Amino acid sequence: MSRLADHLWLIPAFPLLAAAVSAVMTRRRRAMAAGMGIGSMALALVLSGAAFVVAMRHADGSGGGRVVFNFPWLQFGDAWLKLGWVLDPLTAVMLVMVSLVGLLIFIYSVGYMAHDENFTRFFCFLSLFAAAMLGLVIANSLLLFFICWELVGLTSYLLIGFWYHKPSAAAAAKKAFITTRIGDLAFLLGMVWLYSQSGTLLFYDGGAGCLEPSSLLTLATRPTATGLMVSTGIALLLFCGAIGKSGQVPLHVWLPDAMEGPTPVSALIHAATMVAAGVFLVARVYPLFSASTGAAPDGTASLAAVTWVGSLTAVFAATIAVAQTDIKRILAYSTVSQLGFMMMGLGMGGVAVGMFHLITHAFFKALLFLGAGSVIHGCREEQDIRYMGGLGKFMPVTFATYGIGMLALSGFPLVFSGFWSKDGILHAAHSWNASHWPFYLGVFGACLTAFYMTRQVAYVFFGARRADGAARLASVPEAESHPGLPSPRQAREGSTHEPHESPRVMTAPLVVLSFFAVALGFIGTPAWPWFQAFLSGEHANLALNRLAEEGALPVLAVSTAVVFLGLGLGWWLYGRRPVTRALERDVLERLWPNVFTLLRRKYFVDEIYEWAVVGFNAWWANACAWLDRWLWDGLVQLVSLTVVGLSWLDRFLDEVVINSGFDKACQGLTGGGGLLARLQSGRVQTYLRLMGVGLTVLALLLLWGCRAS
Repeated sequence: MSRLADHLWLIPAFPLLAAAVSAVMTRRRRAMAAGMGIGSMALALVLSGAAFVVAMRHADGSGGGRVVFNFPWLQFGDAWLKLGWVLDPLTAVMLVMVSLVGLLIFIYSVGYMAHDENFTRFFCFLSLFAAAMLGLVIANSLLLFFICWELVGLTSYLLIGFWYHKPSAAAAAKKAFITTRIGDLAFLLGMVWLYSQSGTLLFYDGGAGCLEPSSLLTLATRPTATGLMVSTGIALLLFCGAIGKSGQVPLHVWLPDAMEGPTPVSALIHAATMVAAGVFLVARVYPLFSASTGAAPDGTASLAAVTWVGSLTAVFAATIAVAQTDIKRILAYSTVSQLGFMMMGLGMGGVAVGMFHLITHAFFKALLFLGAGSVIHGCREEQDIRYMGGLGKFMPVTFATYGIGMLALSGFPLVFSGFWSKDGILHAAHSWNASHWPFYLGVFGACLTAFYMTRQVAYVFFGARRADGAARLASVPEAESHPGLPSPRQAREGSTHEPHESPRVMTAPLVVLSFFAVALGFIGTPAWPWFQAFLSGEHANLALNRLAEEGALPVLAVSTAVVFLGLGLGWWLYGRRPVTRALERDVLERLWPNVFTLLRRKYFVDEIYEWAVVGFNAWWANACAWLDRWLWDGLVQLVSLTVVGLSWLDRFLDEVVINSGFDKACQGLTGGGGLLARLQSGRVQTYLRLMGVGLTVLALLLLWGCRAS
C-alpha cells in the first residue's frame, strides 16, 4: 500500500498532461484531443480502482488503512512547508467516483460537442477540471487542497463561460467565479488561522498533523475572544468555503446560472467535481468539526451550523424547483437541494451518511444531466419543458434511463440508490436530539423532490408533442445559437422534423449510469451497511433484523410514504391530464398564482442581491468616486499648490534675497581684497611711487590750506 500511496500523484497527473498537450494542439486535432482526454481518464480510473482495492484490503479500523506521503515544498526561515497526499477509504471512494463519472461524461461529450468548432479547447478545459478535482481528493495538506480547490474554480469559470459569445454565459461564468470567491476568502482565513494555531497544514503526519488527536485537543480547548473554541472558529470559516463551492444558502445563486455552459459541463459540475468538493471538504476535515471537550452532547456548534444550513438549503431549493420550466435549471435546483441533504447527513450522522448520498447522487445526477442533454440534442436546442412533450416514443433509450435517474433522485423505495442514501440522512435526523425540525424539513424536501421530478417527466416525455415549440424555436434569432447544436436557421429549415434519439456515444454512458443508479444503493442499506463500514474501517455483515432496530422501520415507512405522496401528487396534477399547449398556465399557477410567481422568481433572491449587495457596491463606488474627485483630489491639489507656492517662495528668497546680497558682499570683499593685494605686492619701486604720490598730495593739501588762511 505504501508504494501505491507514493505514486498516487499519477492519478491527477494523466488528465493534467492531457490538458497540457491539448492546450498546444490546433483545432483540427479533434480526435487526438478527445482520445487523450478519454485515455487519461481511463488510466486514472484504472489506478483509482487499484487504490480502492488496496484501501479495502487494509481498512482495519486501526489506522492501518491510511497511508500518507509527505514531502518538503517551500522553506521560509528554518521552517519547511510540506505538501503530501493520502490514501484512505475516503480518498479511494472519491477517486473511483470522480474518475468513473468523469470518464463517462468525457465519452458523452464526443457526441454532444461533435459540431463545436472549439472541440479541442473544450477537452483541454475538461481534462484540467478533472485533474484539479482528483488532486483535491488525494491531498493530505490543506494548502494543496486549497490550490486544487482554486483550480477547480478557475476551470469551472472557463467551462461555464465556454460559449463566451453568449452574454448570458459570460455573465454566469463571472457570477460563479465571484460568488465562490466570497466563500474562498473565509476558507483562506481559516487555513491561515489553523496554521498559526497548529503549526502545520498537513492532515496526517505521524501524529503531528492538524487532524490528529494532539492538535485537535489543543484546538478544542483553546478559547477565542467570542467564547467559541478555536476549533469551532476554524471549522466555521472552512465551512463558509464549502457553502460557496457547494451552493448552500445564501451563496447558492451561482449554481443555477451555471447551466449556461455545455450540458457535459453541467453534469461534471453538479455530479462529480465542483459542488462535491464542498461536501468532501467537510468530510475530510470532519475531525476538526467534531472536536469537542464534551460540553455539547449532540455535536459541536460547527456541526450544528452544517446541519441547519443544509436543512434550510434542502427545502429552499426544492420549493424553487417546483416552479421552473428550464429542464436544466430544475436539475440545478435539485442539486442545490440534494447538497443540502448531504450537509444534513454530515452534520447529524457523520462522514459515512453524508458521503453515501454524495456517491449515489453523483451517478444518478450525472445520468439526469446527460439525459437532459440528450433531450436538448434531440429537440434541436430546446430547453423549456413547456415546448416539449411526448418525447418518450421518440427517444426510448433516453426516456428509460431518464426515468431511472428520476426515480433514484426521488428516492423510490427499496430498488433505487437514492432511497437508501436519503433514508440514512432522515434516520440520522430522526435520531438527532438537538431538534426534530431538520427531520421535518428533510421529509418535506423529499416529498417536493418526488413531486417536481414527476412534473418534469410529465412535461417532457408524456402527452403529445406541443407543436408550438417548433414555431418558437424557428423564431430564435441566429445570434442566440451556439456552435454545439444546430443553429436556428437549420431548425427553421427542418422544424417539421420529429425529435430523434441521440447517437450511441451519448446513450451508452446513460445506460452505464443507470446501472449504478440502481446497484449502488445495496451497498449501504441498514441490512448490509458495507459502505459505512468501509469508511470507518470496520467489517460489515448481512443482517436483515437491523431494518427493525433503532427506529429504522418507522423512518423507512415515512420515507416511502412521502415519496409516493410526491409521485402521486405530481401524476395527479400533470400526468393524468397532460399539458396540451405550451403557453397553458401551470396547474399550481392557477391554484396559487402569487405563491407560484414567488417560486418561479426564486424568492427574488437575485433581485434582493442586485438591490442590496450590487446596489450598495455601486453606491459606495460612486461615493468613493465623488470623494476622490471633489474631496481627496481637492485636498491633494491644495497641498500640491501649497507645496509649489512654498517652493517658489523658497526659490525667491534663495536666489533674489540671500544669493544676491551674499554675492554682492562677496564681490565687494573680492574687489577690496584685490586692491589690497596690489598694494601689498612686495616691490620696492611700487612702494616708492606710492610714497612720492602721497608726499605730492600732502604738499598740495598744505599749500591749499596756507593759501586759504
